[in-house]
Amino acid sequence: MKYMATYDLMESIRNTNAWMGATARTMASYPAFALSMNPMLQIVAAWGEVTERSFERMIVKPDWGIRSIVGPGGQDHLVDVKNVIDKPFGSLIHFSVHRRAPMPRKILVVAPMSGHYATLLRSTVLSLLPDAEIYVTDWHNARDIPVSAGKFDIEDYTLYLVEFMRHLGPDTHVIAVCQPAPLTLAATAYLAAEDPMAQPRSLTLIGGPVDPDAAATDVTDFGNRITMGQLEQIAVQRVGFKYKGAGRLVYPGLMQLQSFIQMNHERHSKAFTEQIMRVAHGEASDHDAHNRFYDEYLAVMDMTAEFYLSTVERIFKNREIARNEFMVAGKKVDIGAITQVAVMTVEGEKDDISAPGQCVAALAMLTGLAESKKAKHLEPGAGHYGIFAGKSWRLNIRPLVLGFIDANSGAAKPKPIRLASTQ
Repeated sequence: MKYMATYDLMESIRNTNAWMGATARTMASYPAFALSMNPMLQIVAAWGEVTERSFERMIVKPDWGIRSIVGPGGQDHLVDVKNVIDKPFGSLIHFSVHRRAPMPRKILVVAPMSGHYATLLRSTVLSLLPDAEIYVTDWHNARDIPVSAGKFDIEDYTLYLVEFMRHLGPDTHVIAVCQPAPLTLAATAYLAAEDPMAQPRSLTLIGGPVDPDAAATDVTDFGNRITMGQLEQIAVQRVGFKYKGAGRLVYPGLMQLQSFIQMNHERHSKAFTEQIMRVAHGEASDHDAHNRFYDEYLAVMDMTAEFYLSTVERIFKNREIARNEFMVAGKKVDIGAITQVAVMTVEGEKDDISAPGQCVAALAMLTGLAESKKAKHLEPGAGHYGIFAGKSWRLNIRPLVLGFIDANSGAAKPKPIRLASTQ
């Protein structure tokens, strides 16, 4: 599988489907066909429109789309996204709000690098922005990174987080969502041993696989069933000549997307069938609920092969962090070294990606941390997406997280501001 031709074949299939959708939409919308009363023409045009949009979105990095927030006085405050640290495989970005004094809360949101862009957390960022200064890890698409930039595995990822935390300083509160939870825990432990003055004040881990064996899911079953040799042969491809990263070994985003869709095939099939009928009946719009969700969901990015393979081998198979045997740059990272950073875990009762038990396992590993600095929350009825971006996040989890941050800020509690937002 490690051939450019294989990577380019997947891109060719995607491109062909987008072309077929555009062709069907154009042909079925030909003015002469307006004389026909055959309803199949509208359905074909609708199928083409939905198909073209879906396959085109797969290679587009979504925009954050956060233009402004409305202040308590009713005035708009424009929002700019600024690069604070720019590195080959990821950047630290800041959502700078014009004409607003710096907020007492400073939050670093660690976005997952698991096939989607950091913009998957758009609603999470938007919900926190009125009450805090927000920084986000913006990971780059591996297909666009030249081979000359070198490798990027989970140790490099951890060191990126260490650098970002050092830059932001000890008054930072960190929220890690899903995949980066174990590595963010490791980065915090690394700072506890190497640079205690740079540790964040609090760490919130949301739905992450700190101990994958604590609760079985399809993801953990797959990781235990397949060998690393098989995984490398099946999943790793070499970027084709179309992109700057030509020749780089990657786990393609299109392959990850295929896995995501197969996990809930019936639900996705139903969603697209219903959308086609809505388009045919003239009931759909450019920014309806279906398009808002799938424009983000279908936009995927490649991961470096070494990051993907080391994640499966060291986090899931060998459970190096769960067993407190993780090494970074030749140094053992002791989770027990965390003695000052307050830690909270959040899990969803119906999370089928990182099941309840996997994330809360972090608290038992914090042997040097006082119980008063530990907290946990299990959200009833919530799935994976809901605990950081859905209704459960908005109504229940967000207030709990902000309350935990305030309780461990070491300063006077800032008064929450409830602001509307415009995009």
